[in-house]
Amino acid sequence: MSLDQGALAARPERRGAVALAVLSGIAGFLLTLAITLLGLVVVTFVIGRVVPIDPVLAVVGDRASGDVYARVRAEMGLDLPLLEQFRIYLVKAVTGDFGRSVLTTNPVIEDIRTYFPATIELATLGTVIGTLIGIPLGVFAAVRSGSLLDQIVRIIGLVGYSVPIFWLGLMALLLFYARLDWVAGPGRLDIAYDYMVTPVTGMLTVDALMQGQTDVFWNAVSHLVLPACLLGYFSLAYISRMTRALLLNELGQEYVITARVKGLSETRVIWRHALRNAAVPLLTVVVLSYATLLEGSVLTETVFAWPGIGSYITNSLQNADMNAVLGGTLVVGAAFVTLNLLSDLLYRLLDPRTR
Repeated sequence: MSLDQGALAARPERRGAVALAVLSGIAGFLLTLAITLLGLVVVTFVIGRVVPIDPVLAVVGDRASGDVYARVRAEMGLDLPLLEQFRIYLVKAVTGDFGRSVLTTNPVIEDIRTYFPATIELATLGTVIGTLIGIPLGVFAAVRSGSLLDQIVRIIGLVGYSVPIFWLGLMALLLFYARLDWVAGPGRLDIAYDYMVTPVTGMLTVDALMQGQTDVFWNAVSHLVLPACLLGYFSLAYISRMTRALLLNELGQEYVITARVKGLSETRVIWRHALRNAAVPLLTVVVLSYATLLEGSVLTETVFAWPGIGSYITNSLQNADMNAVLGGTLVVGAAFVTLNLLSDLLYRLLDPRTR
């Protein structure tokens, strides 16, 4: 058999090995996801049983009679053995039945469908802003390591990490809304535009464009841009720092030295070769940053009166609405875990060194 024939015969085997590696990676991802989500369900169940809040009193009130209290407790299944309570809780969590919110009187899953898209909209734009600005800043800082530009970028990142985001939010509202009047104030829309858009995705900007409501779209953007920029700044601090570290590692590799010796331009060496090899771990950094914004934007939503899942959980906790608290926590935790595991899966699939 010639060398060409041997190479042709080896191609199906390589393809089969790659397909097997992909399938095994997906299977491992699904198994890890299931185990992690089960652990998350266990944690939320335990939290609901150990917090000093009586869910029965939250429903019936302090002045309810003993008979009413006992009846509602039985209806909620709190008189059953603990293992039986967990089985019922697990089945309901899998089917999306988190009970009814005491605060809004709606099923918790409906409230989550209303509030979570607002957080997704905010975190998505914040991640886009942080990525588009953070990656170039990290590249410039790595290329000019030790220079004044590098120090400025590092200070920007340090401030983004150190300064409390609620203080930045208050100062931003004072400057850009109260003094300069460049953007709209807290909330998602001006009151004049309420109920002009029929919710489809739950994201006002997307729904307004889908329905041709350009005036509503620009009003929503005016409300969205300031909190999104603050979250983008927080994301930028992390992304720029990681981009700098990853690119510095790549710039010290032999292939970069070889490319420079061959006479390639510095721009091509950095942006086409070094950054390309750093793109795989950088993708993981961006995904993790997005997951962090999804579950960590509570203070931003509070300052800007943004009706997202973080403010929903906070208000529910203040009103002892444990169904809403546990349901919202479970959904946010599931999203965070899924994005983390997805970033690991993408890293394994895109980086041949991990196969």
